[in-house]
Amino acid sequence: MDFTWHPQPAAPGDFRAELSWEGPAGLGATLASALRAVNHLRFEVTEDPSPGCDGGRWSHTPELGIFHATTDVHGNIVVSEDRIRYAYEMGAGDPSVVYQELSLALGEAWDEELESFRHAAEGAPVHWLHQVVS
Repeated sequence: MDFTWHPQPAAPGDFRAELSWEGPAGLGATLASALRAVNHLRFEVTEDPSPGCDGGRWSHTPELGIFHATTDVHGNIVVSEDRIRYAYEMGAGDPSVVYQELSLALGEAWDEELESFRHAAEGAPVHWLHQVVS
């Protein structure tokens, strides 16, 4: 894989790259695992759903580590029934705990940390890491 590196306006002195990929379902997880081994790297990998396979999104920041969520055909995070029940159980009647658990299930902390880097890319050629060949 060849990356074209550009200065990262959201973090002067850092660089950014985007890459499109195609591969079998499950390659997104492999790619995210490989990228995770690079210290101080922020990244997002998305994999579109394909017949018989859910989509996925992996987000990583050095401060938060890695987050994974299942996604639907539109790229929305899908929170499972079990995860919602867990949030209710953890909350034990305290809405703020339920809110915290659902925020975690949606990866809100990762979105907040990565948002400035997404905006810094506005106007740059976009190549999403998402295409899966079945």
